[in-house]
Amino acid sequence: MRVRRLRLILLLLAPLALLVALLAGSQPLSPATLARVLTGSEHGLAETLVLQIRLPRALSAFAVGGLLALAGALLQALTRNPLADPYILGVSGGASVAALTALLLGFTGFAVSGSALLGSLAAMLLVFALSHGRGTWTETRLLLTGVVIATGCGAVVSLLLALSPQSSLASMLFWLLGDLDGARAPGSALLVLGGGLLATVPLARSLNLYARGEIVAAALGENVRVLRYGIYLLASLLTATAVTLAGAIGFIGLVVPHLLRLLGATDHRRLLPDAVLAGGILLTLADTLARTVVAPTQLPVGVITALIGVPLFLVLLGRGSRAGL
Repeated sequence: MRVRRLRLILLLLAPLALLVALLAGSQPLSPATLARVLTGSEHGLAETLVLQIRLPRALSAFAVGGLLALAGALLQALTRNPLADPYILGVSGGASVAALTALLLGFTGFAVSGSALLGSLAAMLLVFALSHGRGTWTETRLLLTGVVIATGCGAVVSLLLALSPQSSLASMLFWLLGDLDGARAPGSALLVLGGGLLATVPLARSLNLYARGEIVAAALGENVRVLRYGIYLLASLLTATAVTLAGAIGFIGLVVPHLLRLLGATDHRRLLPDAVLAGGILLTLADTLARTVVAPTQLPVGVITALIGVPLFLVLLGRGSRAGL
């Protein structure tokens, strides 16, 4: 019953978060004006703000938040480690190196996003190859390989920042901190999010068994090796899509699954879709706050998620310790 109430609350909060994102900003809109824009009876500045700027950005924020939260839940299930998050496997680091290189060379727009996607996929394949090696692919080996690749990418990022001209430094830093200002085409991210969620539906029972141990899962008929590969590739693709659209945004994939488990959503059949809703809501509200807290100046949304995520994670950690988690 408690988990059903949680799903209902998330379903109510999702459209409310999108509504707040459409109304709030340096030029606030009234609900009546928003209704006229959505029905096609209001034109001019209000129509431009809603349909061309705020709505695509709000949908992008919801998609990225859902992608990161779903990837975080999958990776925590894969590694059986509650500290795993979407960036621990080096996917974000590879995207950062490629995107900053493109910015340093003077590219903008789609070229930067395309470079980030290629960099994230390259990092994913590198971690996959190195963690497998010639031996058995274990959770510890996967985590260690991801951490090493991420650290190496971090060093390259620092080098690129040191070599970059002053004119490019601001855009590079904003990308690193996570920025949805240029997110104007959320369709592909929403499509990947929907496909990723549908792909996890048949995996939910397998993840529940895998959480009880590899031996138990194998004894009950699960192909553990195929399950590992599938989860890793799916989580990496979700993360790569999010990073390509919005840069590196932290804490969503780490905090959201923790919060949902503490609220009772331990069954992956409920945890995974709830993570999509909660992650989308959290990042949509965080991006709205980033746009409005010091308007007309916009903050990188990654700064807001970090400021929210750090104390929230410490609170969750304290509650989990008292509950014996």
